[in-house]
Amino acid sequence: MNIYEKLSAIQCELKAPKNQFNKFGGYNYRSCEDILEAVKPLCAKYKTALMLEDDIVSIGTRYYVKATATLYDCEDTGDNSDILFSTAYAREEESKKGMDGSQVTGASSSYARKYALNGLFSIDDAKDSDATNTGESAAQKPAATAQKSTAQKKEPVPEITPDAVASAGILDPQGMIDWLEGKIGCPVAMFDDEERAAAWKIIKRQAAKNAQAQESV
Repeated sequence: MNIYEKLSAIQCELKAPKNQFNKFGGYNYRSCEDILEAVKPLCAKYKTALMLEDDIVSIGTRYYVKATATLYDCEDTGDNSDILFSTAYAREEESKKGMDGSQVTGASSSYARKYALNGLFSIDDAKDSDATNTGESAAQKPAATAQKSTAQKKEPVPEITPDAVASAGILDPQGMIDWLEGKIGCPVAMFDDEERAAAWKIIKRQAAKNAQAQESV
């Protein structure tokens, strides 16, 4: 097997359920540690090695942690040509309540590494098939399966942009975006569907408060 075949096999077999819960946003998520725990046995099985490394980069006036996840073929001939990698970024806040500088950097690193791993191993937000498997085949209950699939289909969550946030009734859209990025720990462009959904709930609550405040004036 070449490195691409090995990666494809790992992607097909990898199961990393969302076992963590974010009380602030009210959603389940998977951590970097969850992914690593699930992928290490598969790397050993297919004779590959996974390496993670970080760099601090400056983009505009902000500092970001750039994480790189690299998959090496342990059966490589020695020229290091059989390498695949993925990168991701997370913004490092100047300060965060309850954290010192090293903890802020560590949290950003963990978040960026998680998304680098997501990219490398094609991890999405779909439920594992085992979570909904009742032991009945599609041939036994075709109608029920079709109805269930239709019911579980979700509408796409809108992107969070200054114009969209302003249209929702936020007086300082960029300030709101900066605050959300600080709370969740990465640029809004990197939010997954659950994080965007949680962010929109917060935006709508704040917009309602703004409307009430204007009515009371």
